[in-house]
Amino acid sequence: SSILIKITSNGPIFFTQNRVGLRGRHFKQYKFRSMEIDSEKKQQEIMHMNEQSGPVFKIKNDPRITKIGKLIRKFSIDELPQLINVLKGNMSLIGPRPLPVYEVEKFDSEVYYRRHSMKPGITGLWQVSGRNSIQSFDDWVKIDLNYIDNWSFWLDIKIAIRTFFVILSGSGK
Repeated sequence: SSILIKITSNGPIFFTQNRVGLRGRHFKQYKFRSMEIDSEKKQQEIMHMNEQSGPVFKIKNDPRITKIGKLIRKFSIDELPQLINVLKGNMSLIGPRPLPVYEVEKFDSEVYYRRHSMKPGITGLWQVSGRNSIQSFDDWVKIDLNYIDNWSFWLDIKIAIRTFFVILSGSGK
């Protein structure tokens, strides 16, 4: 996929972004680049298209996504470089999704910060609970807090199995 990213669009293969992890610590998250270069700057131009309530930005058909980006997102291939984050100790395989620093800075409720009481994960309960259909950040946080409050080895196993089927079905981003 890295060769396809390089051949089909200008810019680097990897995308790094400052994210917030355990206890509010900042770290660089790695992903395969699935968007045009300067996509973060272009976000201001399409902010009116945001389909998510609260401090986060998500749109289903983001015009900044490249053709190869659509494919690697569909099967969550863009997430693979986050294994580097796991090896570095910034992330776990399973946990709440780490958010970009600029989104966390917009938090308007103390309860949102409880998401940082556990190491963030590449996948988690939110990702396998219909992430694309959840448009309320409050609902997203409730799912994350449910995971944190009810964490168990068996819950992680269930999430891992469900993640496998989400990836196989291509029902990712």
